[in-house]
Amino acid sequence: MRLVIKYGGTSISTAKDIQAVANHINTLSKKYQILVVCSATSKTTDDLIEISESIKKENKSKAERLASKIINRHKQLAKQTIKKSDVRKKLLEKLDQDFTELLALIDGMILLGEVTPRSMDYLISLGERLSIKLVSSAINDSGKKSIPLTGKEVGIVTDSKFGESKPLLDTTRLRVSKTVDTLFLQKTIPVVGGFAGADQHGHVTTFGRGGSDYSATIIGSCIKADEIWLMSDVDGLMTADPKIVKNAKLLKEVSYVEAIEMALFGAKQIHPRTFEPLLTKKIPMKIRNSFNVKNEGTIVTSITEFN
Repeated sequence: MRLVIKYGGTSISTAKDIQAVANHINTLSKKYQILVVCSATSKTTDDLIEISESIKKENKSKAERLASKIINRHKQLAKQTIKKSDVRKKLLEKLDQDFTELLALIDGMILLGEVTPRSMDYLISLGERLSIKLVSSAINDSGKKSIPLTGKEVGIVTDSKFGESKPLLDTTRLRVSKTVDTLFLQKTIPVVGGFAGADQHGHVTTFGRGGSDYSATIIGSCIKADEIWLMSDVDGLMTADPKIVKNAKLLKEVSYVEAIEMALFGAKQIHPRTFEPLLTKKIPMKIRNSFNVKNEGTIVTSITEFN
């Protein structure tokens, strides 16, 4: 059985959360061939967007201050999450390369005096590049083989519409299935950065806010997953926003069509195109809470029952 499991930023925002995710994956891997998709850790994408705003305002010191905040947060997470010293050392070395790249990118943007759509996508995709290394290292630390991959590295090919790109599904299907099949044969768990792919020229592109859900369903359809789980900090799709409506109820089952409508009207910030790759493949999707794994959450299927 093949499972694609996607974790939102709130599910991987502390060392304890990341360790819990790694242990959950370790347990699930006894039953499934697993591919993990990760968002950036909490607040990281917002900080990266704020860096771009600071550059536009020629506020170099604020951009560098925000970059330091991101760097220190991820260094802390690495040190607190990973127990084995060799795994931790390797992780910190890899993160250092990304930090150097982030600072060089900021310098380049300041030098040019502008933030192009292309450089913006590259900048905001760095959050996922950091989170996949943390999660993959935590899985290695728990005793399973894992490798971090960006959307580009796993094989997601898109058009060149920066900021809201669309996948070129035929090319993507070939590349993703080849990459993932090889890793599954090697009993390796891929941890893929959500939210981004690359166009045919190799430039990083993003799907827009909530795009990690979309990455999960694109990959799920490419590798013929049996199930896709979206893990976040809510129990599933609710009848209303539980933060606003006290007695909001959990919806146990909804159809793709109903879920698309809910996404369009702002439920859980699901990317409205998340369900598109599933429609022809009819892959069931569960929306679950990573802090309450005993709860089965909401299942989204192609079946519509009219009462």
